[in-house]
Amino acid sequence: MKGCYVYSHTILVILIMIVSVHRPLHPNALELLGTAEYLHLQPKVTGANVTESESVHPPPAATVAEERTTPEETDGADHETRHRQKRLVSAGEYEKTAQYWNIGAQLKLKEHLMRQPNRNIAKNVIFFLGDGMSIPTLAASRMYLGQQQGHTGEESQLSFEEFPDVGLVKTYCVDKQVADSACTSTAYLCGVKANYATLGVTAAVNYGNCAASNDPRNQVESIMAWAQAAGKATGIVTTTRVTHASPAGAYAHTSNRDWECDADIARSGADPTQCPDIATQLIYGDTGKQFRVILGGGRRKFLPRTMKDEEGFRGQRMDGANLISQWYYGKPLGTARYVSNRQELMALNFTEVDYLLGLFAADHLKFHLDARPDMDPTLGDLTYAAIRTLEKYPEGYVLFVEGGKIDLAHHFTKARKSLDETVQLSEAVQVARQLTSPDDTLLVVTADHSHTMTLSGYATRGNDILGLNSQISDGDRKPYTTLAYANGPGGPEPDPKGQRPNITESMIKDREFQFPKVVPMKYETHGGDDVALFAYGPWSHLFGGMYEQNVIPHLIGYAACIGNGEHACSTVGGL
Repeated sequence: MKGCYVYSHTILVILIMIVSVHRPLHPNALELLGTAEYLHLQPKVTGANVTESESVHPPPAATVAEERTTPEETDGADHETRHRQKRLVSAGEYEKTAQYWNIGAQLKLKEHLMRQPNRNIAKNVIFFLGDGMSIPTLAASRMYLGQQQGHTGEESQLSFEEFPDVGLVKTYCVDKQVADSACTSTAYLCGVKANYATLGVTAAVNYGNCAASNDPRNQVESIMAWAQAAGKATGIVTTTRVTHASPAGAYAHTSNRDWECDADIARSGADPTQCPDIATQLIYGDTGKQFRVILGGGRRKFLPRTMKDEEGFRGQRMDGANLISQWYYGKPLGTARYVSNRQELMALNFTEVDYLLGLFAADHLKFHLDARPDMDPTLGDLTYAAIRTLEKYPEGYVLFVEGGKIDLAHHFTKARKSLDETVQLSEAVQVARQLTSPDDTLLVVTADHSHTMTLSGYATRGNDILGLNSQISDGDRKPYTTLAYANGPGGPEPDPKGQRPNITESMIKDREFQFPKVVPMKYETHGGDDVALFAYGPWSHLFGGMYEQNVIPHLIGYAACIGNGEHACSTVGGL
């Protein structure tokens, strides 16, 4: 009998070790292996938990479904919700056992113990930025993804959440507790913290001070400039305008993030002949003009007012310049391609393209939920095109990829669209993983700042993350949503007596639904809490811990041997 026990125990250890080895490739290895069935685990019956008579954590209250008393009411329940509840009952039995959680924890422990630092040089770097991708956004998005795939959701993972190294990043500006996308872009791309709404300059430059931003002593260079100096190819990808704050940090120096074209400068009362606009810097600036790939939106910032773009929208430039045409004819003959829709982009032979400019909208790209599949590329499409264009260069490349509309959806309190855009970023990261190798490519995924969306209440497992909470308020006895905002526009308004309105499932199913907020504002604001960073590839172990946002490019510079700081190339032999 003892021999049987030793044999079984040995088999279990071997199984755990095998699964541990394959865990990074098979995050659901425990389920695939059928470990619970192998061990014949059975749920244990336990007594009721003893709680204090009064607590801020009340015992589970009756759910909305449980309060229904008639068959007619229950028959009308949402099929999708009932499907998740049924699946939870059938799949959750193993979760009631201690063994299920213990084995899962041991698998994770083994995975961690088997990790070895990757000290290769990062020939390539792909920096993914989820604009406004707060930690609550990550949590809600993984549930959204899982529920779209037919799971309860809480146990699901976004592609980059599987990365081995994770850090926490402090996002404040030099002059603001809560950051915007410009000062943060300067921090995570240039390595220096700056003032609110300024780009590519030090904190010696105040908002709107054109003269100070033109002073070379106040300008800072990005990792793109560092990479170009090292002979690497570079590119930017975004779902916003390519002149928007996040991508502009890669190439621009300005005291006002809104100065995207000359008309924007004139509108603010400044002189466009003295303050170079961001679009002009992208085409003619020292860093921007060397980009091999530029993909995103914002055609109107590059075209004159007298000209319409491919979809009939007029340009905004006052100087009469057609910067798209100037970009194209400024490149060596036959090396450049300009595209304006998905069909044109995906028809390219990327091995024959040295310079690629794709502007797919007059303004920002459409939200994925609103996109035209034949005309509007996904972030995954853009990422694919960029990597295929850049991968042929022997010295490697540095690529910046932004999922910019996570942020824009939050500003309108449209949580459904924000979560969907986060999933699109996850898919783009997966594309990059499939096209690259961790042996020579460093992948970094982070956010620039957070938002005020929260995930709260005590909803039952598998409850629709975008739906009504499974419980009703114990204050006004009305339903409420699991997701809500601290401030922002729209949303259900109180009645004349100030009472909270009833929110229905049909209201929430509308993809334009604006989730409830506390403080009414024209636009929802950013949040000041820390954001997460995920890293995979050469020197990814450097990205663990908590640090200031401006540390990020210095870590990238070390791994890729670019910039003026410490380099792995010069120190790797002694480590």
